[in-house]
Amino acid sequence: MFFAPGRLITAFLGAASCLLISPATAFTNPIRRPGGSDPQISYSGGYYYLLSTSWKNVQISRATTIDGLKTATPKVVYSSTEASRCCNVWAPETHYLNGKWYIYFTAGNEKNLDGQNLHVLKGGATPWDDYTYAGKLTNEWSIDATVVRFNKWGNYLAYSCFHGVQYQSLCMQKLGDDNVSLKGSISVISQPTESWERSGTPVNEGPAALYIQETGKTYIVYSANYCWTPDYCLATLEWDGKTDPASAAAWKKSSGCVFKGGVNGHYGTGHNSFFRSPDGSQTWNVYHATSNSKGACDDSRYTMVQVLGSNSDGSPNFGTPVAFSYNSAEPR
Repeated sequence: MFFAPGRLITAFLGAASCLLISPATAFTNPIRRPGGSDPQISYSGGYYYLLSTSWKNVQISRATTIDGLKTATPKVVYSSTEASRCCNVWAPETHYLNGKWYIYFTAGNEKNLDGQNLHVLKGGATPWDDYTYAGKLTNEWSIDATVVRFNKWGNYLAYSCFHGVQYQSLCMQKLGDDNVSLKGSISVISQPTESWERSGTPVNEGPAALYIQETGKTYIVYSANYCWTPDYCLATLEWDGKTDPASAAAWKKSSGCVFKGGVNGHYGTGHNSFFRSPDGSQTWNVYHATSNSKGACDDSRYTMVQVLGSNSDGSPNFGTPVAFSYNSAEPR
């Protein structure tokens, strides 16, 4: 996702944005199937850029329309034979920082998942430029990194962790000025303590930043519950706007899932990201789902894209997962 530094982002959009329209200006879901796990889409310079989990490398695809991403040829921008980061490559995300694009991703060893850590690639002025490996960010189990921006506090990296806690939780750490290092202590900002986020096994993962201009609110949207359950869903943390974002006390958790499956044949709807429409008037939700009614953590998951709504109080309204037959207008 590409957010202009120092600005909050509008998340209002009207119901008219998803009217049934002609196929020439519409798309249907899914956008990527198989291989659609942990998706992220960003928009820059007339192109949409899609990344998702490929398990063995980092790939990026681009197209001038969302529908075009379905057939876009992926470009491999990272692979490695280094044992500690060769394999189990998950959740790549592009972020534009100080005039360059960076990709933050998870990787580990081939034998098990115990060595999962966060890594970063440094690119150029466009997401399609070549990337070079810039380094390892963490030294303890950590996955699903995303950048969260705060006008006063600067940029932070949010990710899923086990830092001093029993269950998979959400951590926050200050991003270095070079964008390829972390500084300061690790803070746990959310743990899966509520009954509705403990299905299968207690989990908080897949954080994504969401900024609402009209209300001045900043959210972290995250995935709750174990992915091998149909209850894998999206929930939110709302920042109080005044407390150090690295403090757990700065965040208010939603009272339950804000977006879940069991609708239109989709289950395990989670690990999302957001992008802005070309004219800046819409926010779009990108997430994965599975047709397996028991849930899934494997490559059967597919990428879905749908417009985000707004409640009367200005808070985000995620709606429900749309059917494959639903024609969505291309972003404005």
